[in-house]
Amino acid sequence: MQTDITSADKSKVIIVEDDERLASLTADYLESNGLEVQVIGDGSVAIPAIIEQQPDIVVLDLMLPGADGLEVCRMVRDKYKQPILMLTARTDDVDQVLGLEMGADDYVAKPVKPRVLLARIRALLRRSDASNADDAGAEGEGASRLEFGDLVIDNSAREVWLATEPVDLTSAEYDLLWLLASNAGIILSREEIFERLRGIQYDGQDRSIDVRVSRIRPKVGDDPMNPRRIKTVRSKGYLFVKDLS
Repeated sequence: MQTDITSADKSKVIIVEDDERLASLTADYLESNGLEVQVIGDGSVAIPAIIEQQPDIVVLDLMLPGADGLEVCRMVRDKYKQPILMLTARTDDVDQVLGLEMGADDYVAKPVKPRVLLARIRALLRRSDASNADDAGAEGEGASRLEFGDLVIDNSAREVWLATEPVDLTSAEYDLLWLLASNAGIILSREEIFERLRGIQYDGQDRSIDVRVSRIRPKVGDDPMNPRRIKTVRSKGYLFVKDLS
């Protein structure tokens, strides 16, 4: 019996994986669970396909012929705003951090069980659906628009402006910014941020939150070396400062 999917229509997944057997097995499992899947085995082929087709999510292996996963992520990120889930080596923290810095929204260590991969895909799809009332960014007493001086965050459109100029954020970066901003003046621990955005417990090792904060700061006009808007509170977490005056 087919399980429920995240929307009435099938979400499209592009899997970029050069292991044909693994890709085929993964595609079959995802399709049996209500997703539309396309497999691409070459990174250089995947780049134009992702930009042109704009799938709902991309599952991207790190080691690929043509262009590796980091290069694919870097090349498509400005033109593709939907989630990118990167597959990395189990113990390679460097690859995980680099993937996040290139704009990946999440990562899963290989080998990964199909049901775990499906759960992570569905979580990312839910977060990227702006019309979903349970969207991960929907915090802050129902507020849909926040203004902090020349920084404006509109949650209904999932758009950010700084001094009337649009700010380019990935889906995961936006979710984190909205969570922090909608709790302005409150210190949020890494554990709380991690669990609220990803729905799983923080293991104390994952650096994805720190990497995303470092990417968000310059985009919203904060000084990465001496941040005033998004402060790191030692041993406690992060604080979005409501009033910079």
